[in-house]
Amino acid sequence: MVDLSKFKLLLEAERDELVAASDYTSADRKPVELDQQSVGRLSRMDAIQGQAMANAQEGRRAARLQMIDAALGRFETDDYGYCAECDEEIPTKRLEVDPAAPRCVKCAAS
Repeated sequence: MVDLSKFKLLLEAERDELVAASDYTSADRKPVELDQQSVGRLSRMDAIQGQAMANAQEGRRAARLQMIDAALGRFETDDYGYCAECDEEIPTKRLEVDPAAPRCVKCAAS
C-alpha cells in the first residue's frame, strides 16, 4: 500500500484554502440593498448578478468541502484509498488527480 499521508496533507490544505476563500467572499453574498437613492437600476442589476454568481460559487465550494470532509473522515476509519462501492483499492494515479475521490474509476463511470 502506498503512503497516503501526502493525500491527507493535500486535502487539509485544499480545505483550508476553500474555507479562507469562503470567508473572503462572504461580503459578496450579502443581500443587495435596493436603495433607489444611492444606486441606479443597472448598478443594482449588476450587484444582484454578482451576488448570484458569488452564491453559486459558494455552493460549489460547499460541495467540494463536503467531499473533502468525507475523505478526511475515511482516514479516521482506515477506509481512505478504498472504493466506497466495490471496496477495491483506488489507484494512486486517481488519488493524485482527485484526493477526495470516494470511488475507483470503474465504479465512478457506472
